[in-house]
Order: sequence, then structure tokens, then C-alpha cells
Amino acid sequence: MSNTLLALASKRKKLDSSNFLLFVTICLFIVMYILGIVIYHDVGFGRTQIFLNMLIDNAGLLIAASGMTMVMITGGIDISVGSVIGLVCMILSYGMERMGVSVLTSVLIVLVFGVVFGAFQGWLISYMELQPFIITLAGLFGCRGITAIISSEQIAITKGESFLAFAKVDINLPAFLGYHNRRGDLIAPFIHPSVLIAIATVFIMWYILKYTRFGRNLYAIGGNEQSALLMGINVKKTKFIAYMLEGFLASLAGVVFCLNTTAGFVEQARGFEMEAISSAVIGGTMLTGGVGSVIGTIFGVLIKATIETLIRCQGTLSSWWNKIVLSVILCFFIVLQSVIIMSKNKNKK
Repeated sequence: MSNTLLALASKRKKLDSSNFLLFVTICLFIVMYILGIVIYHDVGFGRTQIFLNMLIDNAGLLIAASGMTMVMITGGIDISVGSVIGLVCMILSYGMERMGVSVLTSVLIVLVFGVVFGAFQGWLISYMELQPFIITLAGLFGCRGITAIISSEQIAITKGESFLAFAKVDINLPAFLGYHNRRGDLIAPFIHPSVLIAIATVFIMWYILKYTRFGRNLYAIGGNEQSALLMGINVKKTKFIAYMLEGFLASLAGVVFCLNTTAGFVEQARGFEMEAISSAVIGGTMLTGGVGSVIGTIFGVLIKATIETLIRCQGTLSSWWNKIVLSVILCFFIVLQSVIIMSKNKNKK
């Protein structure tokens, strides 16, 4: 009997810590999705393709938000993500369309740029001990300015044939997951390669955070940096690698984003960093660091995508309602985080 009580207490303690926010996020997504199926079943909200479209539209966000989760776990932040994505799209478009650079070379250039840019920001934040918000704010302005200098006009990709072909590839899923149209034809659901890239990236990030020493070090630093130092963790090196990896993920998100838009322009991905941050927070990542999960971030992105889909299905509401509803949900999770932190501090006394 005592062993059973101890086991229950252990599970309750585990749920009350890092898993509680994840549990709330998953429940919220399930409730919203079921409501969508019930209310908008007549427009096919419950079809598999609707859900897959959410993944297709938000493939870049999944990658960017997973990187943001990693950085926020350390107690830091990166608000340059949206500008990096915009710059990557512009470099890809300008390189392939105006300069005749091959697709592979263009992609390698932007990925290397992401690593170098992330390493530079990481060096300033970790070794120079400057504030992440200020450094990444400078990065936001800098990348957006460089994008405008390259071209102030929209550049659509028309010459990168292999890039365009890859972007438009439909990967069909089993037909039984599809639906019959009005003529009785069975329409098989599909995804694009960008979704596979996003899923692979998210899985790798989940594995890194959960099963590697580097991942455990990130949580230790976010939990208490001084304790991490006493444990022998090289805090500066770990933070540096985290921001360098975040730079790479931001550039990869830019490549995936460009696969969906096949164009580059100055205003592209403006505010994308806030969507990544909100997805991570809604997914259970603490603003104070030390707590977070890529799995939760996935559901944070899906909640955002579900809101957008519900508003589109409604048909009469402005698209700005996406921002309004998302802000309400974000405020709810921030308040919930504050309550949890206050509860923990009270229990320590």
C-alpha cells in the first residue's frame, strides 16, 4: 500500500512540474480540433488533408520554433529569427534568379550563413556576456536591412527548376486516409517534402534535448546557471553552441519557408520570431528557462494552425482574429507559468 502511495505521489510530482503545461497544451489542441470537426464538418474540417495542410503551411515554423525552444530552455531568447528567414529567402531568390547560382550552391550558402550568424550572436551572448534580447534585436534590424539592400522588390523564383520541382512535389499518403469528392472519386491526401524536412528536424531536436549530454546541460543552465557551473558544465561553450545551432535552424527554416513561397521580399516572415516564441510558450517552455519540450512546441504550432483554419472555415471573420485569439491563449499560458513558479517558490519556503 505504501509503495502504491509513493508511486502515485511520484507521478503527481512529475505531472506538477514540467509535464503539466504540456498536458494542458495537448488537451487544448484536442478540444479545439474536436470542436472544429463538430462545427465545420460540412466544409470538411475533419478531413486528413486539412490537418496535413496545417503541417505544410507551418513547416518552417516547426523548425524555427524547435530552435527557439532550445534557446529559451537556457533562459535566453532570439528575436532575429524572422529577419534571418526573410534574408535567407531573399538570398535564395536573388542568387538563383538574378545571378544564376545553382540551387545546391544557394542552399549551402544560406545554411553556412546561418551557422556563422548564429555563432557570432552566440559569441557575443556567451563569451562577451551581453544580453540576448539586445544582441538578437540588433540581428533583427541588421538582417532586415541587408534584405532591403539586396533588393527592395519582390523576386519570384522562376529559373531554379529543380528547386521549384522539389517545392511542388506531392508525396501521396495511403488512399484510405482520403475522401470522395462530389463525383465519387477518391482523393488521396498528400504532403510536401518541406513537411518531411520539418518532421526530421523536430525529431533530431527532440532526441538532442532528451537523450544527449548537451541537452541535459541546456536544462541545467536554464534551471540555475550558478549550479550548472558548480556541476562542471562549461556554460559559455554550451550557450555558444546553442545559438550557433539556432542560427542553422533559422536558416533551414528559411529554406523551407522559401519552398512554400518560392519568392523573396523585404517584408517576408516579419513577426515570425514572435510566432516561434508564442508556439514555444504555449507548448510549455518556461520564459525563465529550465523547462521546455519540443513535443509541446509542436502542439503549440498546431494550436496556432488550428486557430487559423477555424477562422478560414468561418469565412466572415478578419484574418486579424488569428492574432487576437493567439494573444489571449498566450496570456493564459504566461499567467499559468507565473502561478506554477509562485507555487514552487512557496513550497520551497
